[in-house]
Amino acid sequence: MVNTRPGEISSIILGQIEQYDRGVKVFNTGTVLQVGDGIARIHGLDGVMAGELVEFEDGTVGTAPNSESDNVGAVSMGDGLAIQEGGSVKATGKIAQIPVSDAYLGRVVNALAQPIDGKGRIASSESRPIESPAPGIISRRSVYEPMQTGLIATDSTIPIGRGQRELVIGDRQTGKTAVATDTIPNQRGQNVICVYVAIGQKASSVAQAVSTFEERGAMEYTIAVAETADSSATSQYLAPYTGAALAEYFMYRKQHTLIIHDDLSKQAQAYRQMSLLLRRPPGREAYPGDVFYPHSRLLERAAKLSSQLGEGSMTALPIVETQAGDVSAYTPTNVISITDGQIFLSADPFNAGVRPAINVGISVSRVGSAAQTKAMKQVAGKLKLELAQFAESEAFAQFASDPDKATRNQLARGQRLRELLKQSQSAPLSVEEQVATTYAGASGCLDASEIGQVQEFLAQLREYLVTNKPEFTEIIRSTKTFTERAEALLKEAIKEHTESSLPQKQV
Repeated sequence: MVNTRPGEISSIILGQIEQYDRGVKVFNTGTVLQVGDGIARIHGLDGVMAGELVEFEDGTVGTAPNSESDNVGAVSMGDGLAIQEGGSVKATGKIAQIPVSDAYLGRVVNALAQPIDGKGRIASSESRPIESPAPGIISRRSVYEPMQTGLIATDSTIPIGRGQRELVIGDRQTGKTAVATDTIPNQRGQNVICVYVAIGQKASSVAQAVSTFEERGAMEYTIAVAETADSSATSQYLAPYTGAALAEYFMYRKQHTLIIHDDLSKQAQAYRQMSLLLRRPPGREAYPGDVFYPHSRLLERAAKLSSQLGEGSMTALPIVETQAGDVSAYTPTNVISITDGQIFLSADPFNAGVRPAINVGISVSRVGSAAQTKAMKQVAGKLKLELAQFAESEAFAQFASDPDKATRNQLARGQRLRELLKQSQSAPLSVEEQVATTYAGASGCLDASEIGQVQEFLAQLREYLVTNKPEFTEIIRSTKTFTERAEALLKEAIKEHTESSLPQKQV
């Protein structure tokens, strides 16, 4: 038996007191009462914030969107299969946030901004909340810079500006994703950071899109956020917010960004699934009453910032799928009311071989010519009006046995203009090429051509301008204006090219 003197005991106690860490950590914890379908009912978690991140006993992370009188409803970010009743849950004290940095460029991540491309971790020293307030009126300025898509059908008739929200809407398999993803490679060299958000897509489709970006050198300024069809509803719901947070990081650093949400119909369905499992009261089409709010607070974050904030911008191209062309359905009408215009893709033109199948009559840009270069504004002029009139005349001519000469001329001009707007996928046109092409159609230079030869004639004309009239390209590129000299050069090129191609057509 060891004899310990009282003085030694007191010195040991005093030593322990001196070394005692006074920082007492108190965790807000709760217990899982019920779990199923990725939804957990939790007792406890007093004072948990709406949308706060919670951590389950097995390490699974979730959020707490429902706070009721006697329990908290939490949704798991994963499949939730490892969560058990009676298990403990810890509140993290943090609203959902993600790390952000320049190192995300060229990477594919999930809704928590974790890499899923097998290229290792992503270094970052900063984080942003997944949801943040949209810029106010004073923080914004009017949209005035063009966001060139490379598609003549949009840039000439439905222009998109930096900071605009332009909805891409249409039935499935009408080329909505192609219109949006063709815009990303066209931003090469334009100092625009792109974010592509894939929500509920097939993994093969996402891989194909990323592969296309890599082949065309676009991945170096692009971030892909992917939550595929087998992901949880929570992850699919959060993915667009994660993409917006990544784009905001660059926007507030005085850079231009483009974000594509592909597509918000699936996000709305994921939100409906979450809400029904959380036992929120269903409304129209079983969606919760606040289904408008997730889309509005997401898309309102797209903006053109004021001069005081550096004039950065976030341009949003949300995609929404319709059923049988019904734009009056719940989700389409909601998103149409939030955005600054829509590009409507119709199934009938698509099946008839018109690609991109943009319905110029229904499509609209509420920013309009403010988002066009001066050169395009000068030559496009009445192009959209002529196309809309052509569509009406074509429909009416089906019932007329013998249309008059004016109608026949209008139909002939319209058919050639429709051919002019056809464009292969992954074949963007520069501004100077679009100006030359649009002028050729709007000035009537194509009226003498056969309809089947319009595409070939225009392609050869663009090549002829590059090789024989480089001054035209230089004028448009440097001044962004269709000057008298540029018009004279283009007229010469059209005349010379037409004369050189005529003998070949007569043989």
